Amino acid sequence: MLKKITHAACFASPSCTPKQSHTHTQPDTRAMFVVLLRRFSRAAAIRQTPAAFRCETSPIKTIAAAAVRENSRSYHHLIQRTFSHLLHHPSVAVKIGARMSSSPEGQDAMEVLACNSNQLADDLYASGSNAGRRQKLVHDYLKVADRDGKSVTAEFPDGLDWFNVTEPLTLQGSLRGKVVVLDFFTYCCINCMHILPNLKRLEHLYPIEEGLAVVGVHSAKFRNEKDSANIRAAVERYEISHPVVNDNVSAMWRKLRVQCWPTLMILGPRANPLFVIMGEGNYEDLKLYVGSAIRFYREKGEIQRHSLPINLVSSGTIASNMKYPGKVACSVPTGAGGSEEQLFAVSDSGNHRVLIVDSAGTVLHKVGGKQSGFVDGNFTKARFNAPQGVAFQGTDVVFVADNENHAVRRIDLKARLVSTVAGNGTQGNDRTGGKVGREQLLSSPWDVAVYSTRDLDMSFHADEASAPPSKDVLLIAMAGIHQIWALFLQDTIWWKFKKYGAGTCWAIAGNGHEQNRNTSYPQSAAFAQPSGLAINRTAKEVYLADSESSAIRKISLVDGKVMAVAGGDRNPLDLFAFGDVDGKQYGAKFQHPLGVAYNPLDGCIYFADTYNHKIKKIDAATNCATTCEFREANGAVRRFNEPAGLCLDRSGQLLYIADTNNHELLVANLTDCTIRPLKLNFRVPEELDSVAGEAEQGGRRSGTLTLKPTRPITMHPNAGQSSLRLTFNFTFPEQTTKLTEGAPQQWSLELPAGGWSCDSTKGTIDTKTLQLLIALPPGNDAPPTNGNEPSNPVAFTFKLNLCEGDICFPKEFVVLLEVQYSASEAGHPNVDRYDAQETYKLQLSRKTVALQQP
Repeated sequence: MLKKITHAACFASPSCTPKQSHTHTQPDTRAMFVVLLRRFSRAAAIRQTPAAFRCETSPIKTIAAAAVRENSRSYHHLIQRTFSHLLHHPSVAVKIGARMSSSPEGQDAMEVLACNSNQLADDLYASGSNAGRRQKLVHDYLKVADRDGKSVTAEFPDGLDWFNVTEPLTLQGSLRGKVVVLDFFTYCCINCMHILPNLKRLEHLYPIEEGLAVVGVHSAKFRNEKDSANIRAAVERYEISHPVVNDNVSAMWRKLRVQCWPTLMILGPRANPLFVIMGEGNYEDLKLYVGSAIRFYREKGEIQRHSLPINLVSSGTIASNMKYPGKVACSVPTGAGGSEEQLFAVSDSGNHRVLIVDSAGTVLHKVGGKQSGFVDGNFTKARFNAPQGVAFQGTDVVFVADNENHAVRRIDLKARLVSTVAGNGTQGNDRTGGKVGREQLLSSPWDVAVYSTRDLDMSFHADEASAPPSKDVLLIAMAGIHQIWALFLQDTIWWKFKKYGAGTCWAIAGNGHEQNRNTSYPQSAAFAQPSGLAINRTAKEVYLADSESSAIRKISLVDGKVMAVAGGDRNPLDLFAFGDVDGKQYGAKFQHPLGVAYNPLDGCIYFADTYNHKIKKIDAATNCATTCEFREANGAVRRFNEPAGLCLDRSGQLLYIADTNNHELLVANLTDCTIRPLKLNFRVPEELDSVAGEAEQGGRRSGTLTLKPTRPITMHPNAGQSSLRLTFNFTFPEQTTKLTEGAPQQWSLELPAGGWSCDSTKGTIDTKTLQLLIALPPGNDAPPTNGNEPSNPVAFTFKLNLCEGDICFPKEFVVLLEVQYSASEAGHPNVDRYDAQETYKLQLSRKTVALQQP
């Protein structure tokens, strides 16, 4: 056991001035070992060259976690093995008791900031759960940082595209007076996606008016990510509600000396740098930093309470009823001859639900949606959060990779129930597994596949009929921690004769490092955000789309050997070997593939080359990749937009494609290379389905809440010209209820035919009042109406988003107004013009929607 430990004060960059070292006797070697490893992991992250931006989870952190878990003998071995590497690493500058450094001449201020932030994080870690001590450490840090910190000279360049705001923001303009969190991210990065829920929590705690402004600074890894249209789609798909700028030339990245994704930089109200946080899993520190900074500068009178010009992006009118579909899967026949109806499961990710459709496109089941959540139960009550991978077990069960809930769900089509088989809605960091159900934490499962196998116990059965039945294993592409996991649905003997209990979930391949490492030993292999799975049942292999290495790879399901198929690079550390090149094995180049399917009919692996907007195939026998070209009915070549999922039908002749950013499900005929959209037929109109079962008051029209006033609107029967001025006043009986700021508040108007008109038939609501002027046909041209005849209906559809305290919810309803002309002319002389005015009060709360007419 080592008794002398050297400490590193600052690992930020080679230009950090090394300090004189000395040794320190360590009373608690285990605790300080973990602290030192944490420091080194930060150093490794900060010191990455621009060619390897990503932080992800450091191998050193993994060793530290293992050290805490293992027994003392293996722990001693880890210490000796790791320190042998640490103490000879060229980046380790040695010092003890370091505190905040000022910036010596010639040393970059951002490097010093990183050094000081690292030291503060280590001090906080050492203070444990002592809240008072933690707050004092940050307060003392802020006093020094505020005194020494100068405003950054970097500013967002002119001409960049912004999202979720109506005008560009500036650090010295609209953001002045705010504590600003700059989130440097790229939307392909799963670790960057893991940051988003934490930022949402933070924005909920500290709204813009209270002093916090979060700004996403998108700096692309892939060429495809530089396109503003693609970033806009990602902002909507991931429901990012704070401002985002497309820094497509990485100007802010370079000016602020950012080195890795994800990086959070926190600035004070004068754009003075305060903290830097790299990697994920730092929410408690982030919350402490931001809360302390807001209180610190509020006491100094420097926090400003102005709002920002927020305007959330929206896809507008979507051609289909789906929103960013992620994956698609075909049912597996169970009976002899496979006579059951062929079904397809589609993860309608943007609508937080799973659709079960037949081959004609009829939607048989809508499971979950359209609001995100984590709820088991029947198909109406169940909730998902951006589900991705889907896989059938026979024809009656569908497993779902519930991505942002960090869970695997099970849909029972017969019982019409959803249950959770792994995960509990909280992101985990376990890289081993072994627990059951909700006790086993997961990290961003992205795809699932069901594999049937007999126990791998070396038993021999001369008579196949007497052999034991196959057992189903659910394979999981665990993108968040770069591994392949398995959920054993029955007691199973797996590789190396190891026994796994029914319901347990285990990591079976990948060490958790983000690499493109192939090896005969599955636990030594490494993946880079695996996002798609497809099984070759004949060869007993699973093909996987390894998105961040831009490669298609495979794992033997007999012994776990991991092998290259095509794409990527021989160097396991090179995650930037991407492009758009057909070729053989490493000669082929792809760009962030997400979906994969195997066709036993032609022996080809079809995959979605997502960021190249193409479908490609690989001959499994030769490892040669070629691009597929499909033509639409008019002869034009089909152009995809970030396709992410695909599957074959049972015949092997039809390829189903989830064309994600086009919000479509497509069917490609592999025989003649034609392609057509599969138009989904919702048996209840989709626009009327989302509010079924809501408030009791008022009538209903096809399942939608319909409100009618107590009396119709009466118009002059003998007017030459007529108009109707309508006013809707929105009121809230609960004091805490309000229209959600920045969320879409939409209305649309449907008028009768025959001369009715309005300057606008749809729009958004910015205030608590909506006024419209409707022109009617002349009264003497309109047919008279009475109680036994139909009136002229004017239908308003409202789609609103509201908040009540800390709960946000949508309200969708129809206000149906009846307009009548009196049948009797008595007392109604001819007039040139008649103008009517009606005012209605709409009362809105979480429980009710009511219409009142004065």
